[in-house]
Amino acid sequence: MNVQEIASKYKDYLIEKRRFFHQYPEVSTKEYNTSKAIKEELDKIGVSWRPCGLETGILVTIQGAKPGKTILLRADMDALTVQETTGAPYASKNEGIMHACGHDCHIAMLLTAVRILDDMKDELCGTVKLAFQPAEEVAMGAKSMIEQGALEGVDACFAIHVWTDVKSGMVSLEAGPRMASADEFHITIKGKGCHGAQPEQGVDAVIVTAAMINNLQAIVSREISPADPAVVTVGSIQAGTRWNVVAENSYMTGTTRCFSNEVWSTFKDRMERIVKSTAETYRAEAELEYLRIVPPTVNDPEVVAVAQKSAKTILGEDCLADLPATTGGEDFSYFMQKVPGAVAMLGTGSEACGAIWPNHSGNFCVDEAQLVKGAMLYAQVAMDFNAQ
Repeated sequence: MNVQEIASKYKDYLIEKRRFFHQYPEVSTKEYNTSKAIKEELDKIGVSWRPCGLETGILVTIQGAKPGKTILLRADMDALTVQETTGAPYASKNEGIMHACGHDCHIAMLLTAVRILDDMKDELCGTVKLAFQPAEEVAMGAKSMIEQGALEGVDACFAIHVWTDVKSGMVSLEAGPRMASADEFHITIKGKGCHGAQPEQGVDAVIVTAAMINNLQAIVSREISPADPAVVTVGSIQAGTRWNVVAENSYMTGTTRCFSNEVWSTFKDRMERIVKSTAETYRAEAELEYLRIVPPTVNDPEVVAVAQKSAKTILGEDCLADLPATTGGEDFSYFMQKVPGAVAMLGTGSEACGAIWPNHSGNFCVDEAQLVKGAMLYAQVAMDFNAQ
């Protein structure tokens, strides 16, 4: 039997599990009941697993009967602090928490892939590791699984994300940058307060802040190639105490995004230089706190070539969709910093079933009929990659 034939047995199982996990979402690092339910399913199937990643991560190992490579497949498990407004009969029962990014779908697809691969282990080459990863939304889960040995002996990694911007039945699988880095910065400026009528007696932190915001934009417009997209966004500013006082202090926060590992590695140093020099120009002091959250997600061409072939095998020759890279971030990129990998965007967008809302919306939903294709894609990529 092939992947499609075996997967057909588990269509109802997949939908049932997806709806279960959708009803009981849990936030990052607190996926205790989700993890417990997954472990119970794995024990029913009879596959080998071990804890891996924070307190809730799980790493499954399926050993094929034939020699071959090792691939890691990943599904994230955490939900968001979003109030669900879909009105679905299986809507979230946990107030203010929702699987608004499709991680419930990812869990169900990977559990189904476990079943498919376990059924096909006599034909499977090498080893498949399947990672049920916690804390993707706070970029802690992937790093913790790597630290606990998830990538030991692994030759490549592969993940799937449901995506309503891709038409149902299609899949986006392209080489190169697919998702951006997502870093966070905090800048504290110290000036000197004085009466607003006598500004020469002080050092105006508001003036320094305004100049610094403008100067930071020069990183994108004058230091990085226009062909290499990047973003510097100041998202919040706090300064001053009243209308007739020159502000002594200012505090701002923001984010940087880029698609290049080279640019990502230099962003902090570029900002540090501009923050310090701008403050000095205005006789102020400034401190930058720069937090690296996730690196860019860059699909490896060789892994993509295998995955595209796998997709065509199970979904047909015309299944590939073009999708522009997104400036959203994904901590699967940490796996891909260690071994070649790829992220596929599975099309689940359909007006017919109302799957038109973007990720992180309280109305987010998916075309459930497409989820079995994700399970098949996980399994087929593992079969094809390991057999090389």
